[in-house]
Amino acid sequence: MAPTTRQGISPFLEPGPRTKANSLAILQLSRDNFLPVHLQHATGEHDGYAEGVVVNTRFGSFPHSTMIGVPWGSQIRASKVDTGSRGRKRKRLPGDDAGRDENGNEVEADVAELEIETESAEPTTDTPSGPKQAIAASSGFVHVLPPTPEIWTTSLPHRTQVVYTPDYSYILHRIRARPGAVIIEAGAGSGSFSHASARAVYNGYPKEGERKGKVISFEYHEERYKKMKQELSQHGLEGIVHLTHRDVYKGGFLINDGESPEAEAVFLDLPAPWDALPALSRRRPEGAEGADESGKPWVSPLNSKKNAYICTFSPCIEQVTKTVSAMRRLGWVDIDMVEIANRKLHTARDRVGLNMPQDRGVNNSARDVEEAISKLAEIEEKFRQHARPSRSAANTSSKNGDDGKATSNGKGASREEETFTSSRPWADGRLIVRGEPEIKTHTSYLVFAILPREWSEEDEAAALAKYPLGQEQAVVGDMDKASRKKLRQELLKKQGDKKQKKKEKAEKLDEKMDETSG
Repeated sequence: MAPTTRQGISPFLEPGPRTKANSLAILQLSRDNFLPVHLQHATGEHDGYAEGVVVNTRFGSFPHSTMIGVPWGSQIRASKVDTGSRGRKRKRLPGDDAGRDENGNEVEADVAELEIETESAEPTTDTPSGPKQAIAASSGFVHVLPPTPEIWTTSLPHRTQVVYTPDYSYILHRIRARPGAVIIEAGAGSGSFSHASARAVYNGYPKEGERKGKVISFEYHEERYKKMKQELSQHGLEGIVHLTHRDVYKGGFLINDGESPEAEAVFLDLPAPWDALPALSRRRPEGAEGADESGKPWVSPLNSKKNAYICTFSPCIEQVTKTVSAMRRLGWVDIDMVEIANRKLHTARDRVGLNMPQDRGVNNSARDVEEAISKLAEIEEKFRQHARPSRSAANTSSKNGDDGKATSNGKGASREEETFTSSRPWADGRLIVRGEPEIKTHTSYLVFAILPREWSEEDEAAALAKYPLGQEQAVVGDMDKASRKKLRQELLKKQGDKKQKKKEKAEKLDEKMDETSG
């Protein structure tokens, strides 16, 4: 039975302060290694584990019971799990005939071992009422994090090439994704963009007949559609993401038997986006296949009251060329192409010094001339001490009264200790920023365009009623040079009069203040 999220709440949108059962959580194994897990309550032994459901990683075993009800970001220690009879096999000894039956015939090894294990196990009448309490292990830990589109993109099961965070963050900005908007997505694939766009348009879960932010997603591949549908149900996003199994090249972008989604933004992650563009028109496209024979009125999937913003995701420049040509023919304007090249920068301190020979990442060379001279002096002092006769060294140690345990350079050692304790090693050195030697990203070209809203006769009449013609006080470009000069002089005169009035008012105020003070 697939775990489900409580109705109306998605961990991607409202995770809450703590982890919950029957919900999604992300385990951070290392810096860039994440593992999605559906937390489940266990009432008894599960899959051979007495502690219930257990996640096994290279850092140890983690029962779900230790990860439920804890604050997000908590560090979860590994546990010593009891596997019961799970994975136990009898060790075969030389000359052992455990693999023979009563008549001496050989049988399969696993069958013989299973029989021996069954016979040796003592029957028990006591059955535990719940899972066994987990015991913390001596090492190994993970962090449990709330699911976000960014973390989900790095940990989701790849079914197709996904849209990564640097791309979809810029795409959502350019197509004006905001709370309450409706976005059409063609090519759901692995669901990376679906989760990010659902968070961008979310302004509450829609009720019956209510219009809220929504993502209208289409996927033509049946297996990917089923897996994506299951993920949306588990993540509690069915009320935000409307997924449809359809080939948009032939079926278009309408929903619910010909109803328009009235979308304001479009994202096409398709092999041939130019074949899907005719269905994203304001009116019936000329030469559209089957459009005239159907007899039905043309219904546009776009919002007629707003501009439509589109982005197409293409891996090669040939697809971009065909897409741009189709956009120009269909009336899209402000066409632009962008390539995102994400590059990570590593910041570290360039630590240099001869006094830190055992520190990791330190360049063991002289920081400056003074340090080099002091190091040479220290080496020479040690050489002189080594060259002294043993009697002289014994006399020196006896004079110091330390029974030979102290050295003649004890002052230098204490000075070294004092310098080390008084300094801050983590703050030494200059800050150095280095970029990746190789940009780890995939090639993708993003084509953006705008389809302006249509200006109907009703809109023209409403504009005329609000801004009637013939009553303008002045129209730009409708005045000759002399009239413009006269108007400018009048404006300057008015400004001069205002300044004069302010000056007179200030003088009167000064006079009153003088009279009061006198």
